[in-house]
Amino acid sequence: MTPMRDPQPEQNPGSMAGVPAIPVFRSISEIPAGFGPSVAAIGNFDGVHLGHRRILSAVAEEARLAGARAVAITFDPHPEQYLRPRQAPKLLTPMAERLRLLAGTGIDAVALFPFDAALANLTARDFALQVLAGALRVRALHEGHSFRFGRGAEAGVKELREMGAELGFALHLHKAVLAHGLEVSSSAIRALLAAGDVRRARWMLGRPFTVLSTQARGRGIGTRLLVPTVNLAAYDGLLPAFGVYVTRLKIGARAFQAVTNVGNRPTFGEASFAVESHILDFEPIDMDETTPIELEFLLRLRGEIEWPSPEALKAQIFKDVARARRFFRWIG
Repeated sequence: MTPMRDPQPEQNPGSMAGVPAIPVFRSISEIPAGFGPSVAAIGNFDGVHLGHRRILSAVAEEARLAGARAVAITFDPHPEQYLRPRQAPKLLTPMAERLRLLAGTGIDAVALFPFDAALANLTARDFALQVLAGALRVRALHEGHSFRFGRGAEAGVKELREMGAELGFALHLHKAVLAHGLEVSSSAIRALLAAGDVRRARWMLGRPFTVLSTQARGRGIGTRLLVPTVNLAAYDGLLPAFGVYVTRLKIGARAFQAVTNVGNRPTFGEASFAVESHILDFEPIDMDETTPIELEFLLRLRGEIEWPSPEALKAQIFKDVARARRFFRWIG
């Protein structure tokens, strides 16, 4: 049996900003001796969407009834980022946010294993022996019908059920969740966002698609935001398609209504990419270049257009703002 390599323990998860107060085990060696019994689900959980939450809710419920621990088993980086970095998708949620969302599903702990050469080459059987039956003492596992794991994704649910019968854990399979008739998955949400369809993406996520960032540096701001426009700092995560959106901008405890442009601003000549939000209900607020910002995408108004003149763009902006105000009145 080839053992998984145990990296040095990272910073105490409970002391890190944005990380939940439930235990996060970053290697087998961090899982306490005698942990469990547990009920678990294995997945990447990117987005922690409605499908993920249904499975994890079932995990938490069974664990409570059985007097066991509810555990989400996941990986960092995403396996695709390690195995096929050039083709790997940008992710819906950075890891700190994913952990916070996972904590909100009712689970008791997260096993967050580094996806490296040792894990990539671990057979499905060895993973089941070392992690499931061994470190976590899993008594029941919840997965979707398409689940695969182990070296080269060698094993599916048939093999997993057979391993469970041998090693002492049950397997519960869940059908795909539908949202307004659409099958929910992380890849489906990414495709919707690539098309700018933040409304249907919201259906599948169960909440608005949100970007977490800070204000762009070099704009001469001090300790207060005194203008109604905020540009996000450079962001390497997933963004929706270029266009103009109705958004909600959260700065600390304050939430502002906004219209946000994602794109290159072609009307003004040389392309200059920006995520720029114009606040509709602006008031000065304490904020500097390190203040966390949450930008929620609620509705796409239009695609990005190269207007014949700044005046034509200005006229369109007035129309965009009017539509955004109607939207906020409609949702109350």
